Amino acid sequence: MIRKLQKADINRVADIWLDTNLKSHSFIPAKYWKDNFELVKGMLSQAEVYIYENNQKIYGFIGLNDEYIEGIFVSDEMQSQGIGKILINYVKDKRKKLFLNVYQKNTRAISFYQREDFKIRCSGIDDATGEKDYLMTWQQK
Repeated sequence: MIRKLQKADINRVADIWLDTNLKSHSFIPAKYWKDNFELVKGMLSQAEVYIYENNQKIYGFIGLNDEYIEGIFVSDEMQSQGIGKILINYVKDKRKKLFLNVYQKNTRAISFYQREDFKIRCSGIDDATGEKDYLMTWQQK
């Protein structure tokens, strides 16, 4: 169900990235996400990405940069089905600690990470969007 990203997956994964960002971050102009689409698509093949698939259909993915979670993205039709939890547990098995940034206005994501034992460490401003965010961390017990 979880495997490493392959080149053939990039279009589907990039589409999930765009759709999820547009829906989860309505407080950021859609143009920002659309303008970064091709850049992100190009970066996916060089990143550590794990996808969740079922019956050969991709429903979500998680991107890592060392101990930093670049993002967890689950397709709209499969949100709240436990896929995000499965993905985060998969990378928790690979790392002793993890950290990420999340927009303060994305309360749904903050609640999810807190349920997964992530703690808010500090707040800041995302330079790219000007939005307030939190740095959240998790450490293996």
